[in-house]
Amino acid sequence: MTVNATVLGAGSWGTAFAKVLADAGCDVRLWARDKQVSDEINDVHQNNRYLNGVTLPGKIIGYDDYRAALQGAEIVAIAIPSQKLRENLTGWAKWIDPDATLVSLMKGVELGTSKRMSEVIEEVGEVAADRIAVVTGPNLAREIAQEQPTATVIASINPDRAEQLQNATATQYFRPYTNSDVVGCEVAGALKNVIALACGMGQGMGFGDNTLSSIITRGLAETARLGVALGANPMTFAGLAGLGDLVATCSSKLSRNRTFGERLGRGETLEQAQEATHGQVAEGVKSCHSILELAQRHDVEVPITEAVEAVCYGGLSPAGLMRVLMSRSMKSEMG
Repeated sequence: MTVNATVLGAGSWGTAFAKVLADAGCDVRLWARDKQVSDEINDVHQNNRYLNGVTLPGKIIGYDDYRAALQGAEIVAIAIPSQKLRENLTGWAKWIDPDATLVSLMKGVELGTSKRMSEVIEEVGEVAADRIAVVTGPNLAREIAQEQPTATVIASINPDRAEQLQNATATQYFRPYTNSDVVGCEVAGALKNVIALACGMGQGMGFGDNTLSSIITRGLAETARLGVALGANPMTFAGLAGLGDLVATCSSKLSRNRTFGERLGRGETLEQAQEATHGQVAEGVKSCHSILELAQRHDVEVPITEAVEAVCYGGLSPAGLMRVLMSRSMKSEMG
């Protein structure tokens, strides 16, 4: 039986995920805010604004009316900037089928509340937590759209919904694994963006692989500390949602956070880097403040996040970030 799926958000990741669903056999509606984007999807099966040169399956139908796009959807995947979720879901919620599985493709922590994306969905959508799933892992959109092999994690406290989504997304190039640790998967997905900013700064300043490896490794430790404090399974951070996503985001030139950080490392201001990326701000820039607040609330040390936040909002230079991290008091690696 064919599954009806809707993806809200036709950016690069939303479009790539819509392609995965279609290639797995689902009938897919892809909502775009801009009618020109939805028309292009329908007329020539492409979304050249975000995934130039990629041909999309005919099973993907573009919509610019979210009400029509949501009609009868059994799976509703949300792929918009994390800080826009509350505003948009407030309008969408009453149009979502009461038994639909809601899927978060977002990786961030909400400003002002320090809530994870699944928590915002649960609150604003007034849905039970067992109706929510999170997709995360080393999921660079263009590589997936080009059908390069990758694995991902589908996290949900409801094993039946996780398995249903697993079956609805499994293709020859996209291999999903299930995981019940929603907290750990979301914490890992949010923090990897911040760590990638720090890695990008190091790259922009001309530092090499030792620096990159050190930031990734200590960033993983930082992520695990916060995750465990919030109740996560520590093993999650050794898997696809943790180490896998962190390595991809910190090392790939396709990573918006890493390339944004690289611009900062080369001496550009936050405003200059934003202008160079056509007004798009990397998720880590928006989330670093809320992640820091969340960590402080739970008395967890997150020195890389703290330093990145200081670069973005406190006037610290990228060179100062490196000095701060290298001058911290000596301690055991396992401490």
